[in-house]
Amino acid sequence: MVKASLRTKSVGTKVSDEEFAALEARARAENLTLSEWVRAQLLGTGRPGGGSDTDGGTGRPVGEAAGELVGEVLLAEVLALRALFLNLRPLPDHALPGEAEVRAEIARVDATKMQRARERLAAQKKASEAAR
Repeated sequence: MVKASLRTKSVGTKVSDEEFAALEARARAENLTLSEWVRAQLLGTGRPGGGSDTDGGTGRPVGEAAGELVGEVLLAEVLALRALFLNLRPLPDHALPGEAEVRAEIARVDATKMQRARERLAAQKKASEAAR
């Protein structure tokens, strides 16, 4: 009997409470643990053991749906970093903002980053469709 290879490496990311709940719901909908579901999405297989499937909500291949989610998350992070860069600058007396101000600004942009990314993507899609 051949022993399956052990998983010894990990991949991590930070998500908001809202994002975590959405990920858990997607995993539950497919009767998978969160770890199984995330692994399948990251590997583009859609299923823990490999194979392929479609995203029940769109009919597209799961890897494509996962790719769009990755794109949303990346855009959200870039927009959040842009907001932080534009809003956290030295005060008029050349003093840097304190830790409390920085943490408050991070919390503010984190709370809206996914919604802002979705709005930006929807506007781009609408403009692209109008140009056709």
